[in-house]
Amino acid sequence: MTWWLVIIVGIGVLIVVTALYDLTQKRHAILRNFPVIGHLRYALESIGPELRQYIVTDNDEERPFSRDQRRWVYASAKGDNKYFGFGSDNRFDQAGYPFFHHDPFPIDADVGDEIACAKVMGEWRSRDHAFRPPSIVGISAMSFGSLSSAAITALNRGAGLAGCLHNTGEGGISNHHRNGGDLVFQLGTGYFGARDAHGKFSIDAMLASMQGAQVRAIEIKLSQGAKPGLGGVLPGAKVTPEIAAARGVEIGVTVRSPARHRTFADVAGLVEFVESIAAASGVPVGIKSAVGGPAFWEELAEHMATTGRGPDYVAVDGGEGGTGAAPLVFSDHVALPFRQAFPVVRRAFDAHGLGDRIIFGGAGKLGFAPDATLAMAMGVDMIGVAREAMLAVGCIQAQECHSGHCPTGVATQSKWLVRGLDPTDKAARVDGYIRSLRSDLLSLAHAMGHEHPGDIRLDQITITDGAGGFVPASTVVS
Repeated sequence: MTWWLVIIVGIGVLIVVTALYDLTQKRHAILRNFPVIGHLRYALESIGPELRQYIVTDNDEERPFSRDQRRWVYASAKGDNKYFGFGSDNRFDQAGYPFFHHDPFPIDADVGDEIACAKVMGEWRSRDHAFRPPSIVGISAMSFGSLSSAAITALNRGAGLAGCLHNTGEGGISNHHRNGGDLVFQLGTGYFGARDAHGKFSIDAMLASMQGAQVRAIEIKLSQGAKPGLGGVLPGAKVTPEIAAARGVEIGVTVRSPARHRTFADVAGLVEFVESIAAASGVPVGIKSAVGGPAFWEELAEHMATTGRGPDYVAVDGGEGGTGAAPLVFSDHVALPFRQAFPVVRRAFDAHGLGDRIIFGGAGKLGFAPDATLAMAMGVDMIGVAREAMLAVGCIQAQECHSGHCPTGVATQSKWLVRGLDPTDKAARVDGYIRSLRSDLLSLAHAMGHEHPGDIRLDQITITDGAGGFVPASTVVS
């Protein structure tokens, strides 16, 4: 056998062995779904800093999440070294950039990774199953159907490990949501998992869905930051037996989510709907919404203060929030960004003496310590993370969520691609990310002289104005 033939055979054997290893290992979804060639991704990633330094983009340029942000999530999730060396390469003069005032006498204590919510959810209305959320960070709404079965399983197991809440999204409670994590059961305009044969809301169907599931709260979704005021369509081809069972719809039949709720038509009707669900379930009930203007929030707060009835929490979703699929005009131009949206809501409730009585949630690219800390200084009690949790599960920001061809098996129903995602391994990564975020929040709070991130004040934060100056955060976001 000539030498070149030996080399060819050797290369062939190496390729076969590599392919077999890639197909059977469970740590990397990319390698399981794309054996051999998937290694190119890691090879290119390893020389990414050099390529970007001389040819492509810098570490803080990509969107929606920069390479630095993604690297931090990946390292945190895997338990790798999440520190950065040499110094920051960010633009400190960029408009909206926050700086936190450290205390000259910071708290010198071991930093853990557990932070409970400062408030008791449901205490205001004395719900039967009121509780204090054990984590100020929770997993935001992402439905089974938008995400794969393996991704939902990993998120729920990870939520159980991290001791945080896991929002089901509006796709109902599936078997994949029953893996140890406490749930927030979301009800959208389609009432999936809580509808009768005609698609109308049904208390009995809702309670049946909750049987055997660890539902701690229920959330009525009014709108979503990435596509407010817009309904949706789930094509019949995507309505598999599992998805149909979770949503309470027919297999293979196209299902439409209306743009608005049909069960109520005004603030009084919304409050009545909240109270009827709370009475039947015994758990706290909240609402989730993007923000378009102050009128609705002022009317809601006034009605709640007058009647002493209403939601136990309000989750505000910024217009920069993510989605599986939406028209570009809605993603880019409808609903206020979080920093402008949340103060509208908080002011309305504070004006009527309700700010300290209900829990406020916030979501919309808040899955990193600087953004989450600023949000809590604005008055947020709990932080919701969605796409950041997807990154922990293995998302590589391919932005193929709408196509069904997510290469990592996170946002797809393709059996071949889903098989590449191992829920056990990814659950541990979700746990690692959530704990790392909480640890960073505690570290920053201690550096600023506080035991809890919720105690940080806006006057301890300075924001750049984009013109070479600095302004107090309170003048920008309140």
